[in-house]
Amino acid sequence: MKLKRKNVGAGILMVAFTVLFFILTGKFYLVASSQSAEGVDLIEYGKRKWLKSDVLDAKRGTMFDRNGEVVAQDIPSYSVIAILDKDYPNHIKDPEKAAEKLAKILDADKEELVELLSKEGRFQVELPAGRKVSYRKKEQIEDLKIPGIDFIRESRRYYPNQTFASHVIGYTGNGEEGVQSGLMGLEKSLDKYLKEKDGKITFLGDAFSRAIPSNKESIKPPKHGQDIYLTLDEKIQLYLDEAMGEAAKEFEPEKMTAIVADPKTGRILGMSSYPTFNPNKKEIDNYTNFAVSYPFEPGSTMKIFTLAAAIEEGVYNGNEQFQSGSYKLPNIGRPIYDHNRKGWGTISYDVGVQNSSNVAFSKLVREKLGYERFRNYISKFGLDQKTNVDIPNEKNGSILYNYEIEKVTTAFGQGSTITPIQQIQAATAIANGGTMMQPYVINKIIDPETKKTVLTREPKVAGKPISEATAKQVRDILETVVTDGTGKPYMIDGYRVAGKTGTAQIPGKDGKYISGWGENVFSFLGMAPKDDPKLLVYVAVERPKIEYPEMGYTPVANIFTSVMKSSLQYLNIQPEAKDNSSKATTHKSYGSELPDYTGQSVKQVKSELEKLGMHVSVIGSDDKIIKQEPYEGAYVIKGERVILQTSGDMKMPDMKDWSYMDILRISKLIGLKETITGSGFAVKQSIKAGNPVKKGDFLVVQLDPPKETEPNPDANEEEEQQNEEERTVTD
Repeated sequence: MKLKRKNVGAGILMVAFTVLFFILTGKFYLVASSQSAEGVDLIEYGKRKWLKSDVLDAKRGTMFDRNGEVVAQDIPSYSVIAILDKDYPNHIKDPEKAAEKLAKILDADKEELVELLSKEGRFQVELPAGRKVSYRKKEQIEDLKIPGIDFIRESRRYYPNQTFASHVIGYTGNGEEGVQSGLMGLEKSLDKYLKEKDGKITFLGDAFSRAIPSNKESIKPPKHGQDIYLTLDEKIQLYLDEAMGEAAKEFEPEKMTAIVADPKTGRILGMSSYPTFNPNKKEIDNYTNFAVSYPFEPGSTMKIFTLAAAIEEGVYNGNEQFQSGSYKLPNIGRPIYDHNRKGWGTISYDVGVQNSSNVAFSKLVREKLGYERFRNYISKFGLDQKTNVDIPNEKNGSILYNYEIEKVTTAFGQGSTITPIQQIQAATAIANGGTMMQPYVINKIIDPETKKTVLTREPKVAGKPISEATAKQVRDILETVVTDGTGKPYMIDGYRVAGKTGTAQIPGKDGKYISGWGENVFSFLGMAPKDDPKLLVYVAVERPKIEYPEMGYTPVANIFTSVMKSSLQYLNIQPEAKDNSSKATTHKSYGSELPDYTGQSVKQVKSELEKLGMHVSVIGSDDKIIKQEPYEGAYVIKGERVILQTSGDMKMPDMKDWSYMDILRISKLIGLKETITGSGFAVKQSIKAGNPVKKGDFLVVQLDPPKETEPNPDANEEEEQQNEEERTVTD
């Protein structure tokens, strides 16, 4: 009986295997015949069926400032997908419940999500509201533990300092196959260096693309983009952006531009144009980098180079007298007028420079220097050619030099047009002992994998238009412009500034100059410290909204003095000391000079500083001071903040109502990585007051402008000379 049962069981099993064999054989011949009819290789068909691949993401090159701070980088982002295939182990089981949870985090319509998550015949869907979400939002969604929700990891370009040098750096967009491409600025001009190329991993996998164990993988590694190190300085650029942002809010100009450069090397440390934009959002009204792509009549900053040419040729005598007011050229009906029309009587040429006399410079170029020699110096200073700065879309100005009136007006900055970057390059000769340096913004390019230098830039001499002695004499005279002439608003406590003001007319659509109060380009080109300039700053503001008697130079002076002073202090350029007292002393012109407080009692020093009208913040739990900000020798005025650090545990102070500069000071002192948004004074801080803080911590501070701005009843009225200057076409 048992044997019979065994035979029956064996027979059933044999029949089952026979049926299965014929089914598989039939399936094979069916596939073979159908695929053969289409001319398909079965081996290749099998590979396509089971051979899977994944993309290995490559990273676009990172841009750094000169100190290694990131200014543009790829960061991970995530797109939310939902798996709908019920045959897949992990899929959406309850669309209604899943949509309800996701709608809150993604700020999406619940009903639309329900409809999307309920689609039939789809393996997976991508949620439109879940494209390129941040890592933080990804974590929030993961915490919901919704079955069937997954993420596709991507990269997006991120600019951590928002509007930071946006016209210089530019932005990217998705190009071929989703790879980012530069669309503006350095992102575009350096695209061949920055662009990445994704890699690929190939493996045998099942129907759900899960790797089959113990099979060999084929890997094509990704090629990451190369890293760019710029000459820009994050701190100086932030000073510049902040100052221009404040001027934009208060004066609403049509255009602004500013450049900060190192005159010894030609390195560009900061460059801004307004209107600006945030490359993270790409809401752009102005695509022009005015610093390099916008030639305009410079106004009286041009007189710097006319003066230098006359001194170099030995035809300038600062003590020689001339009659100011107007100057009649032969065969030309309309005289050349000084900006106040009436002049200052008989004055010396030095006084003429201080008062920005058009007559003085007309006589210099026509009677002493000569038109041909002056034209040669225009070329020597590079004012008739591009600088070839490594920033895209540089334009060249136009030197009008056909008729005598054009030759004369070019001498004081009218008629001919030049760009701000051309003026910066020319001015390096004044600041750098006669040697003119080519401006540049790309320091080096590094391969991030091999660490090898792909490209490097060194300072390059662009010419030597004048001697060292001439450069010094020009700086000496330009200092008197600031101390005794039209440049008084540009004085900076503790530092000797040399520079020249400019007020230029703007041609209208009809070819005639626009008239009206404030309908000019107001500018200043200055350097400091005067005897050995470490910084060269140019600022131009076009058509600010001002009403008489408000002065057009006000926004320019606000930007220049703020950026120059902050940058000099940041670079530890010591102001001129007025005495060697161990205590903070008050000087009529320069404010209070801070001594070295290291090792002193914090209670005693805090008391002394508060008596001088300073705001004092203490970081640390002990009584002995180990660091201070500002540094020893810095000059501060009543109402400024001094931060003292002691040893012991550090706790974050309450920064409510702190200024932008105060926040930078505490960040520098402790070594924080700060991000400052908005403008005005601090209203929120990411590290709460009283919480422990240490070097390397991230600090985010939000600034808001004050709700009300009270008028200053003690503001001094400007001298009549300066009032007259702004009423005229050119200073």
